[in-house]
Amino acid sequence: MTTYKVGYFVGSLSSTSINRILSRALIRVAPDDLEFTEIPIGNLPLYSPDFDSDYPPEARALKDSIAAVDAVLFVTPEYNRSIPGALKNAIDWASRPWGQNSFDHLASAVIGASIGQIGTAMGQQSLRGVLSFCNARQMTSPEAYIQFSHDVFQDDGEITSDSTKEFLRAYMVEFRTYIGMVLSVLPRRRD
Repeated sequence: MTTYKVGYFVGSLSSTSINRILSRALIRVAPDDLEFTEIPIGNLPLYSPDFDSDYPPEARALKDSIAAVDAVLFVTPEYNRSIPGALKNAIDWASRPWGQNSFDHLASAVIGASIGQIGTAMGQQSLRGVLSFCNARQMTSPEAYIQFSHDVFQDDGEITSDSTKEFLRAYMVEFRTYIGMVLSVLPRRRD
């Protein structure tokens, strides 16, 4: 059985992030042949093209982390109908300098949770536009806009609702299948 390495981004820097809880839940219900590593974004300085000729260590570590995985999963809140600034900053670092885009042809998926009923739908659409420009290979279906409740999601990622657990399990199984399809056409090169 092939094991796929998945790097995941939590778009929120909050110590009480509901999307971090969602990431734990996703890992719990994911197929056993997916191996997860969080790609941290909180320590990155603000991106500027002035750094393109000499990336700081935090940005080099970000690019190295993405290079080491087969796919990326974005678990993000919605801020002001878009994506959090920290996540956009990380994408800007990873997609530069010109010609060294870490997301090029990389299998990716987007999911997010909010306490509102539209569950990050607008933020996800904003992120999808950015990822399209970065030439990431996005899983477009199923979509997953999660309305978060502490009654359903425990801090450790346990899911108390059977229907929610099954939906998220199916989402992660589909992501695993999608990773395999993308890699069969666009294998990742390891330098």
